[in-house]
Amino acid sequence: MGNGTKRNYAVIIAATISLSCVFAAHGTKSGKPELVKYQSCNGLVLTGYQGWFNTPDDGAGLGWKHYQKSGKFQPGYCTIDLWPDVSDYPKTYPSPFVHADGRPAHVFSSHDESTIDLHFNWMKQYGIDGAFMQRFLTSIRNPRHLENSDHILMHALDAAEKYGRGICVMYDLSGMQAGEERIVIEDWKRLTREANCITSRKDNHYIHHNGKPLVGVWGVGFSNGRAYNFDHIERIVDFLLDEGCGILLGVPARWRTLTGDALGDVRLHEMIRKCDIVLPWLVGRFNMTSYARFQQEIVQDIEWCDKNGVDYLPVLYPGFSWHNLQQGAAPSDAIPRLGGRFFWAQAAGAVQAGAKSFYLAMFDEIDEGTAFFKCTNDPPVGLSPFVSYEGLPTDHYLWLAGQAALMLRGEKPVSTELPARK
Repeated sequence: MGNGTKRNYAVIIAATISLSCVFAAHGTKSGKPELVKYQSCNGLVLTGYQGWFNTPDDGAGLGWKHYQKSGKFQPGYCTIDLWPDVSDYPKTYPSPFVHADGRPAHVFSSHDESTIDLHFNWMKQYGIDGAFMQRFLTSIRNPRHLENSDHILMHALDAAEKYGRGICVMYDLSGMQAGEERIVIEDWKRLTREANCITSRKDNHYIHHNGKPLVGVWGVGFSNGRAYNFDHIERIVDFLLDEGCGILLGVPARWRTLTGDALGDVRLHEMIRKCDIVLPWLVGRFNMTSYARFQQEIVQDIEWCDKNGVDYLPVLYPGFSWHNLQQGAAPSDAIPRLGGRFFWAQAAGAVQAGAKSFYLAMFDEIDEGTAFFKCTNDPPVGLSPFVSYEGLPTDHYLWLAGQAALMLRGEKPVSTELPARK
């Protein structure tokens, strides 16, 4: 064990002590849950939830987290390519950006309870069944960021119960160093033992699968030079299995063929067989023109999963853009949304391929232009370009997600034709 790993353990211990007030403030309920409402992912439309946006005045002390670029959030310096429609938010924050008429442009903070409450209310209103709460290794290794992450998770658990939505923790291992798998293990112990936030709520909305509480482990088998390997992943997976958890494994798009974005190592297949669900990361892997060809990969992926006793959760995304995040090195609106036709082609194609559930990437991801939640047709003007919402209603993709849920469950016919909103 290196000195760096010892310091990480110290961070966890210190954070655990300092966060006891966070857990207490949310009043985790005593006694066993009356009912596990989400026994399986099958039949559900679920969304990834980043929950990583902060502002200088939101109380977290993290500045313009996930808004700023090079330490600044001002015209010419930002990471977001879509601007949120904040007209429904109880609390918003002015920014240095301005609209065409000179009004200051406002944003939200994920740290605010009212923000999370609104987002889960939208999920209920439009028919999204629940959310995978992203829990980033790079955040939970740092006490201040861990406190913010816990704060957001506790409010999300409250909102899931309030609005009857499913909720699940997903660990994103991006940035993990060898030896830091222990941080994930200790964090899960803390959440389930000390915070007791998953099993002790009155009505248990925590998502289960195959009779077990589900945990996502994302970032396994990618060929982009990550600092951890299958030995480190296996320690996490084996620990969660020993805990009685079901596991969703987030893997590269080419996981089955072990090519392209996937490591050419059969241990990836061995790891997948130990888990319950495979989630291939498809964002950015195709556009409207190339989707039909990629759909055949999805058909073969599902066939592999059926033969190996693993469920398949396809990732659907509405479009992609990270021009501002990449400081102009990437084109704006790199994968156009086409009024929803791109998303709908994926939804219909997944059902035709035999998918049992959907993963929407992502609910609130405005950094890479994949957000499903409400975004504005009136973004700020100036040095930072923002992707147009094509003049559509700001809730267009929330509505489409609900329509996709109906199609998935056989409540409306499977069709590649974009539904018309009445």
